[in-house]
Amino acid sequence: MLQQELETLLKEAVAAINEAQTNSKLQELKQKFLGKKGTLSVILKSIGKASAEERPLLGKLGNEVKNSIQASLDSKEVEILENSSYIDTDFDVSLPGSQIQAASLHPITQMAYDLNDAFLSLNFELFSEDDITSEQYAFDNLNFPKEHPARESMDTYWLKPGATLEELSTEDYEKASKRLCLRPHLTGASVRYLQANGAPARFVYPGQVFRNETTDARHERAFFQYEALIVDKDFSFASGKLLIETILEKVFGHHVPVRMRAGYFPFVEPGFEIDMQCQVCVGKGCSVCNQVGWLEVMPGGVPHPNVLRAAGLDPEEWSGFYINIGLDRLVMMRYGIDDVRLFHSTDLRFLEQYK
Repeated sequence: MLQQELETLLKEAVAAINEAQTNSKLQELKQKFLGKKGTLSVILKSIGKASAEERPLLGKLGNEVKNSIQASLDSKEVEILENSSYIDTDFDVSLPGSQIQAASLHPITQMAYDLNDAFLSLNFELFSEDDITSEQYAFDNLNFPKEHPARESMDTYWLKPGATLEELSTEDYEKASKRLCLRPHLTGASVRYLQANGAPARFVYPGQVFRNETTDARHERAFFQYEALIVDKDFSFASGKLLIETILEKVFGHHVPVRMRAGYFPFVEPGFEIDMQCQVCVGKGCSVCNQVGWLEVMPGGVPHPNVLRAAGLDPEEWSGFYINIGLDRLVMMRYGIDDVRLFHSTDLRFLEQYK
């Protein structure tokens, strides 16, 4: 009796599966025949009432029926998938299609990637750190005097209000050096890297920095820098100038005139202002370069002995060369952009020009 029921169930299930046209119908049939409360489960529960001689045969037959139904379901599912359309609803193939909007990299991101490629080809390592830093790494380790105006809130975004520098005694100054701020420059990363990896070293560290200043066509409160540092023995200043010229040539695809003017920065000695010929006006003078034909793109120089000491290095043994590239200004030169504020405007009319 049970054997006949199993055979009838198999015929009924296979016939129903063959008539199914959708996956949802297959799932319905699977629950009907193979579910926990399905027809097969009800029949198999009755095997226990059969004689001892019949139970093994009925159990074997029950498994065969189950496997056959499952195979029919799998086969039908593949058939439905192969014959079905990818479009569930009615679709008029005569209608014109919609153009796919392709995304692209932001011009600053693309410039950073190009600089990465250029420096990596010269055997530099790529380094990064968090946007939040401490007064110790932003100023103390970089030889900034205690009274330096860059420490004030008019220039730096401090994350937690505290006493002004004028109110701090010598004893309180050590506590103040642990204050946190949005990094006003990337240079503190140089000490972090050297403390962890030592010298000799050659590495770059791009990232965004934050300054509390008035915005105009050449200045922003949040902008991108790209720093590079070489620390080695007997590294000549001429080699540093050659490095700058090589990098600019790789980025712009042609030789870019460079000039170096003496300048003061607490973290380098000697220090230089490094200018490149304005690529917007090609040295003729325009609003971007203040009509002088040159644009300051980076400070540079030899790491100050106090900075090397903060990194745990002996300045009598180690020297090197440091540059800090203004990434936004470099992009302005590449594309002839006359207002740095456009980069953060989120104006698609502007950004779509650089796909």
